[in-house]
Amino acid sequence: MAELTTLESLLEMGFDRNRAERAVANTGNQGIEQAMDWLMEHENDPDIDEPYVPPVENVQGGAADQSQSSTSVPTIEELAHETASEEDIQNAIDETNKRPMTEVEKHEQVKRLEELMRMKQAERRERERAEEVEREKMRRRQGQELQQIRQKLQDDDMKKLADQRRKEKMEDKMARQRVKDKIARDREERAQKFGGVGPSSTAVPVQPTQPSPSSPTSQGPPPTKKEYDESRIQVRLFDGSAITAVFKAQEPLAAVRVYVQMNSNMAEGQDFTMLSPYPRHVYTELDMEKPLKELGLVPSAVLVVTKK
Repeated sequence: MAELTTLESLLEMGFDRNRAERAVANTGNQGIEQAMDWLMEHENDPDIDEPYVPPVENVQGGAADQSQSSTSVPTIEELAHETASEEDIQNAIDETNKRPMTEVEKHEQVKRLEELMRMKQAERRERERAEEVEREKMRRRQGQELQQIRQKLQDDDMKKLADQRRKEKMEDKMARQRVKDKIARDREERAQKFGGVGPSSTAVPVQPTQPSPSSPTSQGPPPTKKEYDESRIQVRLFDGSAITAVFKAQEPLAAVRVYVQMNSNMAEGQDFTMLSPYPRHVYTELDMEKPLKELGLVPSAVLVVTKK
């Protein structure tokens, strides 16, 4: 009778008979609460709606316990107020289920069970919301960690570029110093050469009047083209504005690109190319490693930024 009463209670609440029978059998007929918990936990099982075939040992029948007393049994509420254990409450439910129930009692029991089911569902929804909040926190935390990694990589790249620029500046400075030293030595050698002709002060101007074809250095070094060690670059941006900066002639074109990225109002991560309008020339990735002097951008040039 206990199994039948639990099954009937589930059917009264609107559960499918096949599911109700499965719940009663799988919970060992331990009560309506255990059956409801089982139904809510397994409602998405693929075989939940397959026809249920009860095991042989679960076939209803057998002698009913006739020794149960017909005296009044404490209600669930009374046991709860007396701080009874779960086992006592379950025994009270079983005793109640064994008694014949009136329609009013059945209706009240169904109402209590429906309320219990709503509470269970509310608890499950609350648990799912808490899990969703935790997943969102985890997602944001991972996003922040990824952003920090990206920022660190970008900072490392900028640091490497800055170190490279410092190294190139140092090499350029040393090269200029070597040129200056060589010019000084050449002047000293010429002074010694011309100064050793004779003590007469008129000997010096006479020498240039007798040029020797085989000795072009006798007239002094020929005029050379002025060497520029800096370049003034003006860059025109997408919105028509322009920025100007001065770079070393030996700096690569990549230095100009980095300057544009750091000092323009372009969006972060915006990819672009640079070109010379007159004559028109679009600079490639290989050109980025070449010095400004080699690219013909010394002593001044105008570059235009375009989107890729």
